Amino acid sequence: MQRTPFEIPDQIRDMADRSVEQARKAIGQYLDATQQAVANAEGSARTVRDSAADVSRQALAFVEENVSASFDFAHRVLQARTVEEIAALQREFLAKQMASLTEQGKSLGEMAGRATSEAMSKAKK
Repeated sequence: MQRTPFEIPDQIRDMADRSVEQARKAIGQYLDATQQAVANAEGSARTVRDSAADVSRQALAFVEENVSASFDFAHRVLQARTVEEIAALQREFLAKQMASLTEQGKSLGEMAGRATSEAMSKAKK
């Protein structure tokens, strides 16, 4: 069986080689960008996880603080001798707790805001 000669002009062969190399380079860049995006997402998730743990620890500390304040209040009420003294203790306790809860909420909100900003910042990189 006789073979049919098939000639590819050198210009076409060179153009095809360049096209293959350009495609190889483009795919390499795409894969690099994809790996970077995955790394950024992992970093962002790690930041969110760590920040959530910090917020949880702080919230638990606030709970302990509030429980302690409640026991102190109960102890003081038990020591009171008059209804007026109990009422004064109640007003004082409520005022302190409202101020404390306001500050605690503000603190937790700021922590959550910082965590969100950090996660968004890492996600953009």
